[in-house]
Amino acid sequence: MRALEASSGAARARSGLLRLDRELIVIGILGGLLSGLLGVGGGIVMVPLLVLWARYGQREAHAASLGAIIPISIAGIATYGIAGQVKVGPAIALAVGSVFGARVGAGLLVGIDERLLKIVFGLFLVGVAVLLTTHR
Repeated sequence: MRALEASSGAARARSGLLRLDRELIVIGILGGLLSGLLGVGGGIVMVPLLVLWARYGQREAHAASLGAIIPISIAGIATYGIAGQVKVGPAIALAVGSVFGARVGAGLLVGIDERLLKIVFGLFLVGVAVLLTTHR
C-alpha cells in the first residue's frame, strides 16, 4: 500500500500518483469534519497536518489542500442546503470574490519563498485564533 513510503511528502505530492495513504485519509477526515462543523476552510487543519504529519513541503501542502476544497464544499453545501441554511445571494457574492482572490493567491503561492509562506500562514492562524477568542 505504501510503495512510496521512503520518499518525502513533497516528493510524493509531486509524483502525481493517486495514492490513498491512511494519513492523508485521516487528514481529509479531520479537515472535512472541521470544515463542515465550524465553517472553516479545510486548509486550516489540512495544511499543518500535511506539513507536520505527512511531511509535505509548505507549498505542496497548500496546493493539496486547495485541491480538496471542491469536494469538501459540495458535501457542506448539500448538507446545509437540505437543511435550508444556504442563502444563495450571499453565497454567490462570496463565490465571485473568492474566485478572484483564489487566482491572485494561487499566483502568489507559486512564487513566494517557502520559509516566508510558513511564517505568513502561522501568523494568520495565530491572528484568527486571537480574533475568535476575543470577539464578542
